[in-house]
Amino acid sequence: MLDPDEQFTVLSLSGDKPKRPNVIKSLALSLGPDFMTDIVEVETADHARLRLQLSYNWQFELAECTIEEKEKIFQVRDFVGDTCKAIGGRVRGAVATSNFDDFHKNSARVIRAAVFGLDERGKINDEFHFSSNHLSITNIDIQSVEPVDERTRESLQKSVQLAIEITTKKQERNARHAAQTIEQGARSKIEGQKILNQTEAEEAKQTLIQLQAESAAVASTGTAKAEAEAKAEYYEIESTSDVEQAFLSAQASTIEAKAGLEEEKATQDAQLAYENSTAQMDLRKAERLACIETGKFKALVDAISPETIKAIARAGPEMQAKLLKGLGLKGYLMTDGNSPINLFNAAKGMVGAGGMSM
Repeated sequence: MLDPDEQFTVLSLSGDKPKRPNVIKSLALSLGPDFMTDIVEVETADHARLRLQLSYNWQFELAECTIEEKEKIFQVRDFVGDTCKAIGGRVRGAVATSNFDDFHKNSARVIRAAVFGLDERGKINDEFHFSSNHLSITNIDIQSVEPVDERTRESLQKSVQLAIEITTKKQERNARHAAQTIEQGARSKIEGQKILNQTEAEEAKQTLIQLQAESAAVASTGTAKAEAEAKAEYYEIESTSDVEQAFLSAQASTIEAKAGLEEEKATQDAQLAYENSTAQMDLRKAERLACIETGKFKALVDAISPETIKAIARAGPEMQAKLLKGLGLKGYLMTDGNSPINLFNAAKGMVGAGGMSM
């Protein structure tokens, strides 16, 4: 119940996006927490115009205030409009000192630092407080950053595509380098094993030659027994050498086969990893391109609006119907005796001819 000296005060608050004054009429003032959304157009130091959609979380801090302090919330008639203007001014000032590339990479920090400010340690503060009416902005959500100029939007898309291509080429070079390193390591192992096998074979040949020389010396002493013993020992040594040589040859073949198998396996693993990496990069590239095309189409539809598209679609048939109605005809048929002409197609031709004559 109102006292005799009391009356309602109608609050006239700003609304819509971007904010316009006198949009919301209300008898009650919400203390929050709540949020408001605004669209701010800014221009960077290199003259790139951007459209920012920002959402602010707010509430009135009245927990420790006296009755006189609490009444300050009514001193600002349109706290929504004043808040959006104050924050928009800070954002424009901060963006105007940054170029487009720096702002595109660090947009969140630039905007939050401009609104909340920095403490003595360079850390962003937690809130932005209005002492005139105890309103506090507790958070900022950057919902979208879109270039206003079409050329800037195209440049941004080209830079994103160029970054994707650079990343893709870098990963391809790294995979190729890794495959070449593995291949060179396998080749070096094979060459080392070949050299080791050749060394062992030469040592076996040298031993054989030495044994043969000793057998010849024993045989030259003259006695039949010594000659027989020497021949027996010679044949034994020769057979042993042949066995050892065959064993070493088998070991060399086995090692060479294992080395070739390991090389083939390493090559196939590297090729598989490279193909997997390429496929993943192609997939991410396709997903990003699809997201870009989807965002572009959505932005185009939002910019034209469904009502405009509907009006464009209905403009042709409605004009034909009005033309036929103005002529007072319900329908007619033009023919050369072979094929009829549809009424609406004829009306469309008359409209086109009329436009050309004007």
